[in-house]
Amino acid sequence: MKRIGIDVGGTNTDAVLVEGATVLGAVKTATTEDVTGGIRNALRELGATVGLTMTSASDGSGTGSGRGPMREVAAVMIGTTHFVNAVVQRRYLNRAAALRICLPASASLPPMVDWPEDLAAVSNGGHYLVQGGHEYDGRPIAPLDEPAIAAAGRAMKAAGITAVGISAVFAPLTSACEDRAAEILREVHPELRITRSASLGRIGLLERENATLLNAYLIDLSHRTIDAFEAAIAASGISAPLYITQNDGTVVDAATARDQPVFSFASGPTNSMRGAAFLAGIEEAMVVDTGGTTSDVGCLKSGYPREANNVVKVGGVRTLFRMPDLLSIGLGGCTIVQDYPLKIGPLSVGHRLTSEALVFGGSTMTLTDIAVAAGLVEIGDKARVAGLGAGLVNDTIAQVHLMLAEAVDRMKTDASDLPLLAVGGGAMLTPETMLGISKVIRVPHHSVANAVGAAMAQISGEVDHIFRDMERNDLLVLAETMARDRAIAGGADPASLKVVDVDSIPLAYMPGRAVRARLRVVGDIAELRATPASPAS
Repeated sequence: MKRIGIDVGGTNTDAVLVEGATVLGAVKTATTEDVTGGIRNALRELGATVGLTMTSASDGSGTGSGRGPMREVAAVMIGTTHFVNAVVQRRYLNRAAALRICLPASASLPPMVDWPEDLAAVSNGGHYLVQGGHEYDGRPIAPLDEPAIAAAGRAMKAAGITAVGISAVFAPLTSACEDRAAEILREVHPELRITRSASLGRIGLLERENATLLNAYLIDLSHRTIDAFEAAIAASGISAPLYITQNDGTVVDAATARDQPVFSFASGPTNSMRGAAFLAGIEEAMVVDTGGTTSDVGCLKSGYPREANNVVKVGGVRTLFRMPDLLSIGLGGCTIVQDYPLKIGPLSVGHRLTSEALVFGGSTMTLTDIAVAAGLVEIGDKARVAGLGAGLVNDTIAQVHLMLAEAVDRMKTDASDLPLLAVGGGAMLTPETMLGISKVIRVPHHSVANAVGAAMAQISGEVDHIFRDMERNDLLVLAETMARDRAIAGGADPASLKVVDVDSIPLAYMPGRAVRARLRVVGDIAELRATPASPAS
């Protein structure tokens, strides 16, 4: 079964064609401003690499068909950093309102109370607090105030607000209030794009509400971006379905992803970790993904990134939803190096590497220049760094190795030795040995591991729920059933599902033997397992 994996980064767009456990071809191209152009270029170069031709309709409608192996492509998986970049850069965000169902409780801290002022200024469409919500055990706090919700919807329509984030107290336990509020809002404001917190976040009102609002602010950009993805794929003559990768290393279909952009925030490093696991055939390991500007360090558990159990800040906003547990440091191939005294980063030349680095005729010393001078990689003109002193080169490499070793040690949870998988375009900067690491492995195709990870992604189902008056084994069985049902509803093949993450925490401060359980299952995409490849023409 052939799949195409694409990773759209801020600098490069990587693409791979994968069949089974074999990478048939891989390319790295420049990302373009309009997204579509970069993907089309990557697909064109990928076709040339694997010896096939992609065609499109002569009228530009994008209804052509690929020839040869391209007709056998069963799916296209794309990961992107566009959405998290939009939040960090405060660009391309639409305004959205916040509707919190909570009164008479949870009124002391309004929505966006701790947001950075510059982010709130470009996105805040007002907030509305209404009566309703539930206790931890499912009892209503107060009857849902439906007239107040309808009035809020009319106010949003009058203000020209086209998106809203709905959050209710303990919505992950029962989404009844959010579901009914969404129905009412659609009746009074049919054009409104609605994000419900129960479909995104975990227990914790403010952090879940923050994630919901970030999602609402990105809805317009998400629709435009995924439309562009589909247009680029169709124009390349590929008729296979499109899937978008998510923070936990899994995928959803494009229609679902349009309304859940926050689930793709960390898909870049997550894809790299998943790709590393696939290429190395190892499911328990540390991973260092060294790109142009940063190195992301994480831990693989059962072939998937370990998830963060605490609050994660995105663009200065506290959130609590599915995110990988990562440590990022300012060290990559584009990192600027200053000598006398030696200083590495955090500044980077970024996409200007091929014009500013010494080996490319520029005047800025980068870690790429150091790596070339040290004989770690052959790129550019080595003669241009021949004048770098051996002391400077050796000291810089030693400092880089120390920075990476410290980052890996901080991310380990025990003293046992684990293998370390080195991926990314800057993988040559990873040392050959490291304390606490049994073996450093540079996997094949390491520079495009992110695209490989996208191509091999599966579908997941997750539960974060408080159970009362149940034995631990019984509640975990129920949690797994709930997670499996969600994965199957998302398109997973039931026979392929397996549990990859489970955690249960007794809540001693709550009556009724309350236990909070989190459980996640993953499985293959049902359509891809059931659909045989078309014969080559």
